[in-house]
Amino acid sequence: MAETREKEKRHDTPPLVPPVDIYESDDSAQLLVDLPGCDEGSVEVRVEEGTLTITARADRPEFPGHRLTYREYRPGDLERTFSVSDMVDTDKIEATVKDGVLRLTLPKAEAAKPKKIEVKTA
Repeated sequence: MAETREKEKRHDTPPLVPPVDIYESDDSAQLLVDLPGCDEGSVEVRVEEGTLTITARADRPEFPGHRLTYREYRPGDLERTFSVSDMVDTDKIEATVKDGVLRLTLPKAEAAKPKKIEVKTA
């Protein structure tokens, strides 16, 4: 699979590392990944051997009848990896993209969730 991904890259520069915000609750972790210029068709999320990999491709927008006169935005490949422990239920990870932001929901495995222990009188 790594060979296929290498062939798919269309830019000679190293992939950009997108910024990520991580929020955590007792039940899950939420990752918000900034992927400007990307939609669900250009984003791939994989979990393999304890590694969560996010790859995306941002293309330059087209404006028919216009020519580029100035550029600060650099389209290209984006990639970010995270280690995930067995405390994450990887079979239930959900991913959505809206307005160039990828939202990943990583549910915690039942064993990782806090449990309240009832205290009894002796």
